[in-house]
Amino acid sequence: MPEYIAKTLFGLEQVLADELRELGADQIQTLNRAVSFSGDKKLLYRANFNLRTALKILIPIKEAEINNEQELYEFVRTINWSRFLAAEDTLAVEVSLSTGLFNHTQYIAQKIKDAVVDQFRERFGSRPSVNLDNPTLRINAFISNKTISLSRDSSGESLHRRGYRVKQGPAPMNEVLAAGLIKLTGWDYTMPLVDFMCGSGTIAIEAALMSLRIPPGDLRMEYGFQRWRDYDSALFNEVVKERKPAEDGKINIYASDLSADAVQLAQRHAQNAGVLKKIRFSTCHFNDLVPPPPPGLVIINPPYGERIEQINLNGLYQQIGDRLKKNYPGYNAWIISSNAEAVKHIGLKPTPRIIVYNGQLECRFNRYSLYEGSKKAAKTDC
Repeated sequence: MPEYIAKTLFGLEQVLADELRELGADQIQTLNRAVSFSGDKKLLYRANFNLRTALKILIPIKEAEINNEQELYEFVRTINWSRFLAAEDTLAVEVSLSTGLFNHTQYIAQKIKDAVVDQFRERFGSRPSVNLDNPTLRINAFISNKTISLSRDSSGESLHRRGYRVKQGPAPMNEVLAAGLIKLTGWDYTMPLVDFMCGSGTIAIEAALMSLRIPPGDLRMEYGFQRWRDYDSALFNEVVKERKPAEDGKINIYASDLSADAVQLAQRHAQNAGVLKKIRFSTCHFNDLVPPPPPGLVIINPPYGERIEQINLNGLYQQIGDRLKKNYPGYNAWIISSNAEAVKHIGLKPTPRIIVYNGQLECRFNRYSLYEGSKKAAKTDC
């Protein structure tokens, strides 16, 4: 069976592996920011349509050792690109580097493109053109040390682009990260989930999509594999028809923010995603929010002091800790932040601390178990 590679964010590899196992993938192996697996064409379509924590699904073509740009060019020329492209088709090349050999991704992308089109020109007298937005074939190149790996990108646009977001709020969270954080908490879809710093609503919306069993590809217009010559539209329609959303009108996701504009935008996104009925939105300071009775779950993404200016960040985190201790006994609170100093002012000991990345920022995703009184007293009462 063909081998595939699903790309993800650091810290979400095992979550993605679990998702693939549920879809029926074989030979699953976690890698760095990726998971390799095998399956048939239907699984490839199903993975693109259903995976919540994948960014791309790649199909490896070939890899080799290289030492310079000439060897890179010659290696690309060894591949028979007419298997994937016709002269009238279009292509794009995406490059990522983890090497000292090269330091300019656009230059390497140009060299790879040159090798492909030169092969076509010599063999057929005409060549594919470049289309960066909607190419017939998107080539993914990854160079690590001296190893170059070339793959076909079956996804096209990154899978985190679900289709419900119409506008970016300040410091927006990637949808794949939001889904991954929810899965890391072990939320069972039934207990209340509270995000009292919801911003544009990504965490709440991803939670609602999960609880309603709405696939993340439900609003997506197209995938890269739909432009390939071996695309099977009937098979993909079978995958789409597998979706079985839950008819659950119970509200158990609560999202609030101090900014009325942010809440309005979050509501619009939720409406677009078809999950507005699952989320109760409110505009208020988190000190004024009254949570549902426990047990419950809090997930928040407070400012880090990196992309949003915060005059007294330590004071804000202390307020968060005080409010959690006072108003959320019986809850588990999960907080993501890159600001280790501010996190100390929450005044609670986290366990576990999970390393994840929000964009380029290394963060800790910390869990705080909240009790009535002291932790010791809570254990004694059980």
